[in-house]
Amino acid sequence: MIDDVFNIIVKPIFGFLEKHSPFIIGVIINVVIIIAINKIIDALELKITNKLREKHSDSSLVNLLPILIKVLKAIIIFMLLAGFLQSFGYNVSSLIAGFGITGLAVGFAAKEAIGNVFGSLGLLGDRVYKIGDYIKFDDIEGYVEKINLRSTSIRTLDNFVVNVPNNTIANEAITNVSKCKKRKIDIIVGVEYGTSNEKLDRAIEILKEIATNNEKIIGSGMFMSIEELADSSINIRFFAYTTETAWAKYKIIKGNVIREIIHRFREEGIEFAFPSTSVYIEKTGNEQ
Repeated sequence: MIDDVFNIIVKPIFGFLEKHSPFIIGVIINVVIIIAINKIIDALELKITNKLREKHSDSSLVNLLPILIKVLKAIIIFMLLAGFLQSFGYNVSSLIAGFGITGLAVGFAAKEAIGNVFGSLGLLGDRVYKIGDYIKFDDIEGYVEKINLRSTSIRTLDNFVVNVPNNTIANEAITNVSKCKKRKIDIIVGVEYGTSNEKLDRAIEILKEIATNNEKIIGSGMFMSIEELADSSINIRFFAYTTETAWAKYKIIKGNVIREIIHRFREEGIEFAFPSTSVYIEKTGNEQ
């Protein structure tokens, strides 16, 4: 019974191992080499990432590095595999051709995923934005939280996280608000047509005083003037730039300017206009 088990099971296994032992040992050695190389590359990646974060405030290089590391690992694994198979008499040229055909088929099947990868490389290479930037495109705006190989995570002002494919973002016109050095405050103030000339001139002076006395408003580039004669108001334009570029701080500055305009106009007796319609009734000759 034992001899039968040995002849049926054990002997074939030993025969297989003896016949293919060089190939099996080669596989084990290559697996160990690949694991060791991956560990070394991961350690180097960590050191390089830390140095880049110390020397460069722009994190685009840090975000691009993992993508390059993955490509490097794939190339090394392929080279080791090709060299190993060639050493055992396999035709590497046929293998490469097979990979080419397979890659073409996969490319057609996963063109969106590949497009996202190239979109990531384009965005990071051009330094369109980095983690922490406030960006706007299409109908989405918010702070960039993550830049992955496939998508970018954006936290909107509603505190939702939106994952947008990088291929989609790469084909959009992106506004990086965080890169602007100043933001404009453009306000139209409507006063009544019955406002006297003196009060109208005073209204423009008040707007200039508000802008001049606000330390968050830049002196150059600002102007206040009559914009137009609208249907029910004389419109005065307040145009200036503020040094606050972050969305929340910018909104606060603009709100403070509007509040001060309201207070000052009310103190000076300058009335704000509101939409109205005047009806004129003409008397005919038959009316007594």
